[in-house]
Amino acid sequence: MRPETLLHPRPEGLYCPPGDFHIDPMRPVARALVTHAHSDHARAGHGHVLATRETLDIMRIRLGEGFCGSEQAMPFGESLTHGGVRISFHPAGHVLGSAQITLEWQGCRIVVSGDYKRRPDPTAEAFSLQPCDVFVTEATFGLPVFRHPDARDEAGRLLASLARFPERTHLVGAYSLGKAQRMIRLLRDCGHDAPILLHGALEKVTQYYEARGILLGPIEPVAGRKSRDLSGRIVLCPPSALADRWSRRFPDPVTAVASGWMRIRARARQRGAEIPMVISDHADWTELQETILETGAGEIWVTHGQEDALVHWCQQRGLAARPLRLVGYGDEEAA
Repeated sequence: MRPETLLHPRPEGLYCPPGDFHIDPMRPVARALVTHAHSDHARAGHGHVLATRETLDIMRIRLGEGFCGSEQAMPFGESLTHGGVRISFHPAGHVLGSAQITLEWQGCRIVVSGDYKRRPDPTAEAFSLQPCDVFVTEATFGLPVFRHPDARDEAGRLLASLARFPERTHLVGAYSLGKAQRMIRLLRDCGHDAPILLHGALEKVTQYYEARGILLGPIEPVAGRKSRDLSGRIVLCPPSALADRWSRRFPDPVTAVASGWMRIRARARQRGAEIPMVISDHADWTELQETILETGAGEIWVTHGQEDALVHWCQQRGLAARPLRLVGYGDEEAA
């Protein structure tokens, strides 16, 4: 039995014929399994959604109460059978609630990783390696240039600047789901215990993280504060806010951006980042390689990102690999 009988790409996304469902579909479908709540994977309008409790809750926060017809929460490590296909969810380490989805049918085991990272992160469940026959992987940072440094060292650079320029506000661009909360926790782990101020777009998801037991320390909204009260403060905002009218209220700020893309100097200049912090919620080149080998999979499918480079690396090692060239996925923080 070829794996394509169990799972193959269609215009809507990855489709499982025996179970008659899609994984992370890009268009509304009757039944959707969703790996995590970033908008390139989690869309509104599906008839029924199966995902982790956290992913469903965050989808509701971001998409509204009527984001789907019905929903079902899937705990990590448990399984259910639909259409003869055994389905289970396992932590992907990407953001809170992010999952790898395992499908088992007629002796074939496929793992769809969604987006994942291997680095320690107390704001997300740790990645859980799943042996399989076919591993479906991302390749967002699938080039040798992408080798992520220690995230705490990157956060330490921000705090060193704060100590050097205590009179200046430090504006940090960080994506609202996953990156902002991880950035806050990194700063706490580096010893910063002062209140951190948030742009309004970051507040609801951050509050949800706290409600799920993620300890982030004192956090306050930046809205309504006078400019004179912002000296020496760290303010987190969406990266796009660094270039819009909102940021003009801060006199002479130091601008920073937390993103894996900050490895590329042109991206840092484009964002206007004085402090480009290479902090990513995706696996880097080495981690992609290690994960592929550790799964023991003989066949590798690459969904999105730097597909060709990773496929070539796999083929050099005797693995059957191919790009799926799915359109519509990408790294939200690059948008």
